[in-house]
Amino acid sequence: MTRETSGVAVRSVAPAEAEARASELADLLVDAVAGGASVNFLAGFTHEDALAFWRGQFAGLADGSRRLFVADDGQRLLGTVVLTFAPQPNAPHRAEIGKMLVHSDARRRGLGARLLTAAEQAALANGRTLLLLDTASGSAGEQLYRRCGWTEYGVVPDHAHTPDGVLAPTTFFFKHLTAR
Repeated sequence: MTRETSGVAVRSVAPAEAEARASELADLLVDAVAGGASVNFLAGFTHEDALAFWRGQFAGLADGSRRLFVADDGQRLLGTVVLTFAPQPNAPHRAEIGKMLVHSDARRRGLGARLLTAAEQAALANGRTLLLLDTASGSAGEQLYRRCGWTEYGVVPDHAHTPDGVLAPTTFFFKHLTAR
């Protein structure tokens, strides 16, 4: 694929579309885990496992506690990011970024940054001014977050297993958002 991304739309998807495209969402998650991404799952992760994960997200999409953004080239999904609003009464200003995924054959084209920007803009539009996320230390995700202005606030050794079962450190980031 080329580095061109102008034909790729980055947008929020409604719950009904997410449900209709559950198989594509699952394919993207399986690709990430198979490629070694530390996104909560281990080797041997199947399409059915991925479908179960995404189906578990749909209630949050429907009740508005979560937003799903996708990168879509009109033929298939190339990436995702989930924005989850903190539910605690003392945290109406906070949200988390998760399942930041770009398909292995669509990477290095700026899609991750575009997805992240879309989630950040939606967070700010919903009054969320502090975002949090974590990623495998030393990963491409860590590099992306640094490039996009996120601030590291710590590294926890042996925080999570990589897909191949090795304990590895996780880097935690935050970003304060301000109106532009």
